[in-house]
Amino acid sequence: MNRKGVCWIALALLVVPMFGSYFFDDMFSTVSAVFSDPSMLQLGWDTGAYGKYTSGYSVLCIFGGLVLCGMLLDKWGVRITGSIFVGLMVGGAGLVTWAITAGLEPGLSLGIAYAGCMIFGLGSEIAGVAVTRSIAKWFKDGPMALAMGLQLAIARLGTAAAFLLAPALIAEKSGEIYTLTETARPAFVGLALLLVGGIFWGIFVAMDYRFDKHVIADPDRQSPDEEFRFSDVLKVLGNKNWWLIALLCVFFYSSIIAFKKFTGAILVPRFGVSATAAGLMATILPFATVVFAPLFGLMVDRKGHGTRWMLLGAVLALCAHLLIGFAPAGRPFFGYLSMVLLGFSYSLVPASMWPSVPKIVPEKMLGTAFALIYWVQNLGLWAFKRFAGRMMAPGSDAANAPVNTEIMFTAVCMVALALAFALSRSSRRNPELKLDEPNSR
Repeated sequence: MNRKGVCWIALALLVVPMFGSYFFDDMFSTVSAVFSDPSMLQLGWDTGAYGKYTSGYSVLCIFGGLVLCGMLLDKWGVRITGSIFVGLMVGGAGLVTWAITAGLEPGLSLGIAYAGCMIFGLGSEIAGVAVTRSIAKWFKDGPMALAMGLQLAIARLGTAAAFLLAPALIAEKSGEIYTLTETARPAFVGLALLLVGGIFWGIFVAMDYRFDKHVIADPDRQSPDEEFRFSDVLKVLGNKNWWLIALLCVFFYSSIIAFKKFTGAILVPRFGVSATAAGLMATILPFATVVFAPLFGLMVDRKGHGTRWMLLGAVLALCAHLLIGFAPAGRPFFGYLSMVLLGFSYSLVPASMWPSVPKIVPEKMLGTAFALIYWVQNLGLWAFKRFAGRMMAPGSDAANAPVNTEIMFTAVCMVALALAFALSRSSRRNPELKLDEPNSR
């Protein structure tokens, strides 16, 4: 088989652990309304506790974990570093699952699940960096945006699967308490997917070793100028365009990923639908990316204009949140329309943004650059998940909580739009960066 065919096999192996990661991360998103009444859960968590649990994903990432591990990724390579953190991702998910099912009192189970989510989050983020770094390596001077778009699309099928399966796994009840086993069903499925993903990662590691041995001539004999140094972190942080991409990532992803954690709690009261219908409504978001992320990636590869597509994606996200927050209540049509717009946005921006990073950062620092972006992103995700959880918690203004939360997300989208505009202007002023040129040669 030729090298091109092997590259696509490698991509197929890389997406499996990310599929499992996305599923586990979003396993409660469309059933988050069940936490509104903790007396109906044997687990005993309320919406505030659920918000705290989800925010645990970003804690270790924020407090230096991503930065250090990104540097280790450049120093040790994707095989060693990636394997460590794929293992942490699976282990953290296992700890969360145990905490939910162990029959502990609510505060203790939340504390253990929070710790598990922190481990899972750090593992997932570094595994994601390793996957992105590997795609940049295997598809260098080729259809990189298409490959990254496909990876995003298939990984987000994990989100779609979670959105669809969770309401079926945790069926709506009337006056009955949800047992620990019923609550944990999505976690069991997610953990099984992650275990399969770990096996596929192991197969990729073997392929990557063979790739370096037989395709790249003597990869260990790098010149001093090509070797990674820890001081290179300062070079990344001093790059103005890197900051524009990193901050755009923070605010754009916060408007979608933090929102996803509360889709059920927001969509059900806003548009007068059941949890199952809200789950179907929300699946438009990942399914749209499955179709359009690869297409937009192919478009960026062949036509360029990446910063313009980021700008359009930010506009669509803003329109979507304006509809969710301020469209007439009890009209499901507006909920479906908002999810379509958010799905287009969620395809356009990542398909254009991630392939732009290798254009502004030397290859030897890509792991660090991606990890630093993920670190800054997780600062925003941690904060906005906590803010949304507190706004939606019992005791707050329940009638207006979804609208108030959407005001926050609308403001976040406006900042993302301003950053996308600044990046587009920088691209015009610095044509040597080739941010708007096609990727394929």
